[in-house]
Amino acid sequence: MLTPTLREGLKSYAVGPKIRAVRLKKKMGLVELGRHTGLSPAMLSKIERGQLFPTLPTLLRIALVFSVGLDYFFSGAREKPVVAIVRRKDRLRFREKPGARDVSYEFESLDFPAVERKMSAYLAAFTGMAADKARRHSHPGDEFVYVLHGTLELHIGDEIHELHSGDSVYFDASVPHAYRRGGARPCSAIVVTKAGPL
Repeated sequence: MLTPTLREGLKSYAVGPKIRAVRLKKKMGLVELGRHTGLSPAMLSKIERGQLFPTLPTLLRIALVFSVGLDYFFSGAREKPVVAIVRRKDRLRFREKPGARDVSYEFESLDFPAVERKMSAYLAAFTGMAADKARRHSHPGDEFVYVLHGTLELHIGDEIHELHSGDSVYFDASVPHAYRRGGARPCSAIVVTKAGPL
């Protein structure tokens, strides 16, 4: 339970209104943001209205969707230069869908401290889940994938593309797509998206 002093201190940062402003700027609804973050639209609405204060992991999940750093939601964020170094030890790993048992990939953001970045880069590790369970998704913008290790099956629309170590692909991310590992060997890739989350 927050004391009145803590509540007033947190309100001064206006994190909720900043989330709402960037969400509207990206023309994204609460339901869509909920799908990307794994948070309920009701919870997101309470956060935006200042009735609930997000934890840092929750705020980071929202920040990753909007391609901004945590400091975007705090004072002085826009005064920093666009230089952001991410140390390997500082990267956080997220599952494709929070709480889901079967996931086709896990990812780490490679550029999360960058403020208002124009693209988002991820290191993704893919699983060998059944092809019919791979979740198709789409988002505005474009996507680039460079396979580091293993074999990646990339489903784009009605087509399936098999990519091997050293292969890359650029495609329209508004077309429904899904990923899965091909074969038994580990598979990882660099994924870069523009104007949208992984």
